[in-house]
Amino acid sequence: MKNFKMIVSYDGTRYFGWEHQPDTDMTIQGKLEAVLSAMMGLPEGESVTVIGAGRTDAGVHARAMTCNVLLDTDKSEDEILAYMNRYLPEDISVNSVRQAADRFHSRFNAIGKTYRYTCWYGPNKPVFDRKYVTVLPKEPDVEKMREAAEYLTGMHDYKSFCSNARMKKSTIRVVDVIRIEESGAYIRLYFHGNGFLQNMVRIMVGTLLEVGFGKREPQEIAEIIEAKDRKRAGFTAPAAGLCLMKVDY
Repeated sequence: MKNFKMIVSYDGTRYFGWEHQPDTDMTIQGKLEAVLSAMMGLPEGESVTVIGAGRTDAGVHARAMTCNVLLDTDKSEDEILAYMNRYLPEDISVNSVRQAADRFHSRFNAIGKTYRYTCWYGPNKPVFDRKYVTVLPKEPDVEKMREAAEYLTGMHDYKSFCSNARMKKSTIRVVDVIRIEESGAYIRLYFHGNGFLQNMVRIMVGTLLEVGFGKREPQEIAEIIEAKDRKRAGFTAPAAGLCLMKVDY
């Protein structure tokens, strides 16, 4: 068995997230496994297992999701790449395939991730980007959002920014970078950290937008963190604006 590391891009619009779902085959993991299982000639009911670096939610995109898979094959890296891109749907692309160390694990070995969230505002419509942005009702105060983001940066217990109320594992994470960039009608928020909780980035974005719209003051962020209560944080921003940009190893 050889362990292959893959970098995958996908438009998550049509899919119910990365991870297998019981009642649908429309997941990124499911599509990758189906093509690889066919390549391996496995009988019906048997499948390879693709391990992803994370579990993006329904509608979330990825520029560079890292995953790995164990295959008993003589095919070269280039042959695997060509086969997968031939048979995968047009909204999923395998960008690279490389043989990795036997012990490489895309999730357990990851030390950081970068997400980007894209917002747009203006009198017209972002027709060609409509699947990848969140349209805002008006222009927010970006400087206040940046001020609020400083409170979110660092090592904190982010329980207030986790949508899983039954989370039993630690909710302490390190978010070392939150950068907000403006370009015309686009506002892009970049988040880098050692790991993110369920819906964490989208809840942070929703909270920062509420600051930008004057519904909260920047200094309230410290109180929200301290409360460790999801109800204290802002709304969960829509999935379409979120994209996984990179996984660090």
